[in-house]
Amino acid sequence: MTQAQAPDRLPESLDCLPEDADRALLVGRAWLGDDPQRGGPAIVAVRGDALVDLSAHVATMADLLEHPDAAGLVRDAEAPLIAPLATVLANSAAAEPIAPYLLAPCDVQAIKACGVTFAVSLLERVIEEQAGGDLNRAAELRREIQTLIGSDLSRIQPGSEEAMTLKRELQARGAWSQYMEVGIGPDAEVFSKAQPLSAVGHGARVGLHPASQWNNPEPEIVLAVDTQGQVRGASLGNDVNLRDVEGRSALLLGKAKDNNASCAIGPFIRLFDAHFGIDDVRQARVSLRIEGSDDGFVLEGDSDMREISRDPLDLVGQTQGAHHQYPDGFMLFLGTMFSPIQDRDGEGQGFTHHLGDRVDISTPKLGRLSNVVARSDQLPPWTFGIRRLIAHLAHRQGA
Repeated sequence: MTQAQAPDRLPESLDCLPEDADRALLVGRAWLGDDPQRGGPAIVAVRGDALVDLSAHVATMADLLEHPDAAGLVRDAEAPLIAPLATVLANSAAAEPIAPYLLAPCDVQAIKACGVTFAVSLLERVIEEQAGGDLNRAAELRREIQTLIGSDLSRIQPGSEEAMTLKRELQARGAWSQYMEVGIGPDAEVFSKAQPLSAVGHGARVGLHPASQWNNPEPEIVLAVDTQGQVRGASLGNDVNLRDVEGRSALLLGKAKDNNASCAIGPFIRLFDAHFGIDDVRQARVSLRIEGSDDGFVLEGDSDMREISRDPLDLVGQTQGAHHQYPDGFMLFLGTMFSPIQDRDGEGQGFTHHLGDRVDISTPKLGRLSNVVARSDQLPPWTFGIRRLIAHLAHRQGA
């Protein structure tokens, strides 16, 4: 293997990268194969049009995010070439991935998510709750609830006196909801989306629980946070959402959210530096495109981070603090304003996935995350957990 050299510019074919990829610090993880000597997961970085291996310098992505000079490590550390980046991306998108291919860029970090952080998604969660998981009631309930609430929730600061006044009014009218509580109340909804090492990456298939008949992708920005609660970078995520399961009961949130391949993150984590930071996250517009493979259906939409009800750093602070520590750091989904209601299979039924849907989530400074929809029970089971990672690292150290 040789040291990778960065060319002057990237080939146009690498369209899943940020628009300013030539100056972006992009790190992630890749599967190098099953060979016990040279295979397994590796910590990687993008240099020019190539992917290089940083595993000799950091054992895990959590270690990289804690590194005192992560930027210098990514730019300058001696790192053997894995393969041309175009080859790795093509391998990642194959129906049967061929090593080397991309994994989710996080590893031992907790994978957390914030829900109901936009007014539009708040209304849709109330609709799900009132519908009790029945998608056929959604259109009628949407009209009723919008009339009943009668307020522009996007103008209301969560936890403010105005929000508490609205709460009292809605309680008196029998229109209050547990989703309204986390939407405009003082406390954000923060839940565990997936287990460490269970997320899938760019090009992988994402899973729907076989019992779900009403579901959708949730295009989100995902923050990479270190052990001290400092945001070190960001990525893109798809929080696969089962509207009928969660709509039956909020107590089914775990069943609705955490299933085999139901969480996708990638393609890379872009580290914060002089060219990219939290203000870029605050100003981002996250785009979604869904293309049906069996019906020609196309749906496009956007989630504007400028419309978020709670600042991203407030969400980080509500996740970690004196009340809760994360010794390996965490990834934090920030939520979405995108709630697809475009009819697909029948009038008034809104949107739901078909198997084979291609889902593209993108924003200019983070690139594009692409996945294809399948069933969780028909995808390869998750088998590489913490013990496998420990064994892999011990073997590599011994070698």
